[in-house]
Amino acid sequence: MVNILYIFFQLLGALGFLLYGMKLMSDGIQKSAGKSLHRVLGLMTGNRFFAMLTGMFITMLIQSSGATTVMVVSFVNAGLLSLTQSVGIIFGANIGTTITAWIVAFFGFNFKISLMAIPVFGIGYLLTNLKKLKKQNVGEALMGFGLLFLGLDLLSKSIPTLDASNVGFLAAWTDMGVISIVIGIIAGMAITVLLHSSSASTAIILTMSHNGLLPWTFAASMVLGSNIGSTIDAVIAAWGTKVNARRAALIHVMFNVTGTVLASIFLHPLLILVDALVPGPVDEHITYHIAMLHTVFNVINTMIFLPFAGQIAALAERIIKPKDDETSEVYKLDFVETGAKENAAAYIIRAEKEIEDMTGVVIRMFDRIAKGFSQRSMEFVETQMGPLTQEEDYADQMQEQLTNYLVRCSQLPMSDKLKNNVSVMLRIVDDLENMTDDCYTMGLLLQRSIEKEMIFAEEDMVRLHPYIDLAHRFLDFIRVNINQHLNEEQLSVAQVLEDQIDLMRKNLKKLARKRLESGANVKAELLYIDLVRNVEKIGDRAFSISEALAQTQ
Repeated sequence: MVNILYIFFQLLGALGFLLYGMKLMSDGIQKSAGKSLHRVLGLMTGNRFFAMLTGMFITMLIQSSGATTVMVVSFVNAGLLSLTQSVGIIFGANIGTTITAWIVAFFGFNFKISLMAIPVFGIGYLLTNLKKLKKQNVGEALMGFGLLFLGLDLLSKSIPTLDASNVGFLAAWTDMGVISIVIGIIAGMAITVLLHSSSASTAIILTMSHNGLLPWTFAASMVLGSNIGSTIDAVIAAWGTKVNARRAALIHVMFNVTGTVLASIFLHPLLILVDALVPGPVDEHITYHIAMLHTVFNVINTMIFLPFAGQIAALAERIIKPKDDETSEVYKLDFVETGAKENAAAYIIRAEKEIEDMTGVVIRMFDRIAKGFSQRSMEFVETQMGPLTQEEDYADQMQEQLTNYLVRCSQLPMSDKLKNNVSVMLRIVDDLENMTDDCYTMGLLLQRSIEKEMIFAEEDMVRLHPYIDLAHRFLDFIRVNINQHLNEEQLSVAQVLEDQIDLMRKNLKKLARKRLESGANVKAELLYIDLVRNVEKIGDRAFSISEALAQTQ
């Protein structure tokens, strides 16, 4: 019993090194690549082949198909990717994840990688702590690389201590024909779900096979099962999201399950193909055979299904229908934690999309107000005040939930640059919500002037038109540049717009006071001044956003 417990904790510790090393390496690579890595996904075209290559490249870089598919689900949910575009990326991610198996096959067993693991970890630690070099993210990746292979070495040393009596239960399941294949698929799926990583489960399968515990066919079926288990992250990420995000997760599940079923049916021809591609006897080179199987399976699977990306997306749309409450005017932005590798940049890009949408709400509300200035009649009250009230309430919900979302983002591990950007985004959200308040206040003022039948001189209303147009130009400037860094030249453009609005406000208020002095209607002139002041507030807040954007990095 003591021996079994010792072996168990040895395996547990080795797995801890392996998983934590993978996380460190993945996070370090993602941070080093910067935000541009995630931007690539957001800039996808409708070209399914290019989408597939993008998914493959990013997954090879960050060493995690789970992280890629979680990003895809998040971006589909935010509207950055269409459902059809997500199909190609998901397919490519499955190919990209096979790189881990090849790394382990080439380096994990052919030479004493553990001798290099500790020096590599040490170099990584130095880079992480030498702030002047500004290579902390590279250091983190190297530390992860060292821990990953140290874990592999410990795993390899732990497994041989098992004798025939301890692994007899395993041998009993490996030579039962079709039943063995099914059991292998279930085992591979279960390990991957538990570890939240198909790369880690594949590394374990490779280690056990290298040490003679798994025969070729059983190991192959476990690899196939790991592909089904790898969908768990996408399923978790899709929980509580919009309809298209849930469909993207379903596509990932359908693709991997269907591919695994087909590969199981044609397993023996598939193994013969792999044997032909990898020279040498299977027993002597089983790790290369497993790595090749992982690659061939995902490549063939992608070749079969990629031409039908549009049809697959359409099938997902038929299966998953929108919920009844998804057409309501209630805003919902959940911070979905997968329990796997959380990446701050992916969450921030989601928030940027929501801020862009909030800017659109402000502009729609101001457009309604502009109509009220040009056509001050009961028609404005009947057709525009209802939507204005709904949009103002919606913006309040956006502010509350976006603020909470960004605060949660700020608690994730991130660089000082990203922390600064999150702070800027919080300020922008506050300014945008204040703009919607200003628009709604102007709507109420216009409604009062109409219902009270207040009379303004025609030339006074005409003078407001260029003032309104100037504020609208400033809002368009914000819309075009939202979520982007403003350089000095762009900030000077914002300053000019702000100064022009201030000057026009001063002139309009001076004219209103002169009318008051000459005996004009007091209530009408004070309301006119309030309208002028609220338009000027829009300009102030637009300039505040411009200053905030200039502070982004």
